Amino acid sequence: MFILCLTRSASPSLKKWSLDSPIYKGIVFLLSLLLFINIILLFFLSYINYVHYLFETKNCQRLINKCGTMLKAFVFSRSRLIELKLDGLADCKEQWTSIDDIGKVFRHKQTALSEYVQQNWMKDSLFGYQFLNGVNPMVIRRCSVLPENFPVTDQMVFLDGGKSLAEEMQNGNIFLCDYKLLDGLKANEVNGKQQYLMAPLVLLHKTPKKDQLMPIAIQLKQEPSKDNPIFFPTDSEYDWLLAKMFVRSADFQVHQLNSHLLRTHLLAEVFSVSILRNLPMVHPLYKLLVPNTRYTLQINFLARELLISDGTGLANSSITYTSLCVRDDIKERGLESVPHYYYRDDAFQIWDIINRFVQGVLGYYYKDDSDVQRDTELQTWVLEIFEHGFLSRPESGMPQRLNTVAELVKFITMVIFTCSAQHGAVNNGQFDYGSWMPNTPATLQRPPPTTKGTSDLSSLLETLPDVNATVHGMAIMYLLSKPSSDFVPFGHYPEEYFSEIVPRQQMHLFKGELGLLNSKIEARNLGLKIPYTFLDPALMENSVAI
Repeated sequence: MFILCLTRSASPSLKKWSLDSPIYKGIVFLLSLLLFINIILLFFLSYINYVHYLFETKNCQRLINKCGTMLKAFVFSRSRLIELKLDGLADCKEQWTSIDDIGKVFRHKQTALSEYVQQNWMKDSLFGYQFLNGVNPMVIRRCSVLPENFPVTDQMVFLDGGKSLAEEMQNGNIFLCDYKLLDGLKANEVNGKQQYLMAPLVLLHKTPKKDQLMPIAIQLKQEPSKDNPIFFPTDSEYDWLLAKMFVRSADFQVHQLNSHLLRTHLLAEVFSVSILRNLPMVHPLYKLLVPNTRYTLQINFLARELLISDGTGLANSSITYTSLCVRDDIKERGLESVPHYYYRDDAFQIWDIINRFVQGVLGYYYKDDSDVQRDTELQTWVLEIFEHGFLSRPESGMPQRLNTVAELVKFITMVIFTCSAQHGAVNNGQFDYGSWMPNTPATLQRPPPTTKGTSDLSSLLETLPDVNATVHGMAIMYLLSKPSSDFVPFGHYPEEYFSEIVPRQQMHLFKGELGLLNSKIEARNLGLKIPYTFLDPALMENSVAI
């Protein structure tokens, strides 16, 4: 308004500043050009800042993820140490000065079984018993022919001359544990000190009177040599005790990486991912199996973040379909008639209960073999398990497709058994058997003796892991054996996926059979010095959830 008034009332000398004047138009053009250039510059700078933001965000996110992982690891470790009242020893890198000192920190959260292990860990009877009913009952097998690299003779193990190895092997009384999977592996460093891991062979003999498995010979390396002596119960106390400790340490590694992580956690993950990729939610197999995948992907993610070292590799050549089907596995290892093998006894009963349940449910949907063959979603699910879980290895014996109802029932029984019972068998007793460190040392920091008669208490204590490695191991064992806060017992189904009457009736019968087995196991355990509870359905999780 001011300009308009000015142009109308101004003197002729000011008319050159009117709206129609060339000067005014020139100024407006220059201002518009400057504004346009400014907008272009702002846009360009904004783009540069955005690219810089993306770059920095990725770096920051990596930093946040790294810090988050470190923080979770710190909280994960410290919280368990605090529960066990061991947090004051978490940074102690000193060696143990006596076995009694270990006992002084082993006071909290003990179980009846962990106390028994503390009191009896040096006995050969407990050493042998754990191959059958400890947390790793998967290594032992009947021995009919001695391995060529294990040159044990009659005179070495039967000093009275009353027996021979050939006769005892023929009678089914000799057993072998071979840890050749560990051969050639180099242990890590802990507290800046090189650790030592052996690949031993253990020979056990079933005693005629008590039917106990007793160790009779231990060779700590695969290749026999002068600096790799074979140890016997008749050797000096500390030679024999150290030999058994190296075996227990090797068993810990094979148990954690093979029997536990690979054969339950990672296999359950393969089953779970293939289910999510190939089976729609309305598919009966999805409804049947998804409760057995609860928390599996989450717990495996945490295991990779917090427990598994970078670069850890797992060979799956030892896994076969036969070894995953418990009745076939026990037969293949020649353990059908071994007395006091409670893992086998309970596992057989659980397998059969699962098998009847699966038959009842799937028989409603698959009336004949052609129904199985035509189910493309089922066949794709099985094929992906073969390709990604078993790397398309035909020698694994893993099915690439299923052609009959019987094959389908066996395969689904194996999947459910692996995700529930087998995981319970190798997981639930870890604190019971592993919290007393001398019984299950996670690592050993001196090489084994190469000459007999040189070991004593001092060398044994120097071989044991340091204080901080011990208490961190105890904390992890405690965590892995502790039921989750929302524990779902095996055979319980809080979410109802089936709406049809027949599968719901089968679930009710399944739960009832498991309840009867629970009562049977509890009654048997009343008469046992060491109760076997790891396959009690009431104490087993429905899935790999811890």
